[in-house]
Amino acid sequence: MAASLNFTKRWLQFFFWSLFVALSPGCSSTINPFDMRIIENLSTGISDMFVSDEVIVYDKEELAALKAADKIPAKWKNKVSENEIASFYPVYESGMVYIADEGGKLTKYDAATGKQLWQIKTKSKFSAGVGSGEGLILVGTSKGEVLAYNESGHMLWQSTVTSEILSPPQVQNNIVVVRAVDGRIFGLDAIDGKRKWIYQGATPPLTVRSTAGITLAHGAVFAGFPGGKMIAMSLFNGNIGWEVTVSQPRGVTELERMTDITSSPVVNNRFVCAVAYQGRLACFAINDGTQIWSRESSSSAGLVMDNDYVYVTEEKGVVAAYDLLSGASMWKQSRLGSKKLTKPTIKDQYIVVSDDQGFVNILRNYDGTLVARSATDGSMIHNAAGLLPDGVVVQTAKGGIYAFSTQF
Repeated sequence: MAASLNFTKRWLQFFFWSLFVALSPGCSSTINPFDMRIIENLSTGISDMFVSDEVIVYDKEELAALKAADKIPAKWKNKVSENEIASFYPVYESGMVYIADEGGKLTKYDAATGKQLWQIKTKSKFSAGVGSGEGLILVGTSKGEVLAYNESGHMLWQSTVTSEILSPPQVQNNIVVVRAVDGRIFGLDAIDGKRKWIYQGATPPLTVRSTAGITLAHGAVFAGFPGGKMIAMSLFNGNIGWEVTVSQPRGVTELERMTDITSSPVVNNRFVCAVAYQGRLACFAINDGTQIWSRESSSSAGLVMDNDYVYVTEEKGVVAAYDLLSGASMWKQSRLGSKKLTKPTIKDQYIVVSDDQGFVNILRNYDGTLVARSATDGSMIHNAAGLLPDGVVVQTAKGGIYAFSTQF
């Protein structure tokens, strides 16, 4: 049996290695939509190839606790188009919720009632969104277009970058920053979309197609890259301030050595922290990149931080909290009934994570105890919940929009 399992894993490694090589930029193969779906599935669950032989069994006590959990109070629900490949973030802005979908629609809802206020139907295939700020509502397309609307739904400008956009464009200090799937980062003028600067980082031969974005703070852009690198650059001209190594590649094969940062760094006034898949979690001084601490951790979903802890969604369905100052492990929650969880969201004294079965879970921030749990439509929730003044909102793969209250 052991020999059979080892053979299966070796075959899977060979298959995915062949797939990545066949679809690499230097190859003559044509990338078709079916190929892109395969790669997108890899970006959200690449670690499955290493655990596919594991039979997941939940004990009766765990299942009973999940069934007995209090329900999260529902506020409202609505629906947009189903998303087969792309994943989107609902965003709250000035009392409204904005939702994008793969069908090229941008929809505005009243955050308190869920009433649809307007919907824009475009001919584009949206692949990323929604970003917001400074009066702009931003989405990205599969053709590398950045579309900027105002809060009334009028298009202000359109700009094109070099390749598909997989993470929401961000805006700060009148500069829109967008990351393309080819690894380039662009600074665009928030007034008219004209290009101000471009950054191109080095890329290893084998990487994960991911929705890794960027974080804007303190006049800087923070971004993680394949190979475990993280950079800080000027928001205003794209010049590099510092570069650090979050995680070093390890292992013999290219698959084993993948240690990509597939989520956005998190920042406060003193620290910037990032986590790598098959790698490490590390925090650095924001001013010069000096490492404060690091520890073993693997995450393709991402992390958040508050004044005390760094919260990480790790592989195999674990949510972990680490002390912000020292990296000491504070608690771990591994009994949420799923091995695929989203990046956490902090809401007051709670941590919110969703899963591939459409469940939304609320944990206590100081010990990770499950407080409440509710189902949506049974389809995967890819991304972190969006914040509302009194709750959170999630978007499912089937296009369900569910708003929940955290006022228990």
